[in-house]
Amino acid sequence: MTLLQTYKGLSPKARLGVGFGLLAWGLVGLQLSDKAEEKLGYTPTEQDRVELDKMIPKIHSVSREKPSSSLPSQ
Repeated sequence: MTLLQTYKGLSPKARLGVGFGLLAWGLVGLQLSDKAEEKLGYTPTEQDRVELDKMIPKIHSVSREKPSSSLPSQ
């Protein structure tokens, strides 16, 4: 039995419980990850931020003339 089949075999209340459990797991992870980064010394330095800004692609708009119709006139 696959995991999806097992999930579909659960009662609606059990599926709701699994869903809320996964949401809670994600929220706890989001809350604790910042604190863990600080304790383990993984917070980015100003130099890291500058290097990251250099890697971000820059988007430049180019103005051009109004496009002409691609169909030949008859």
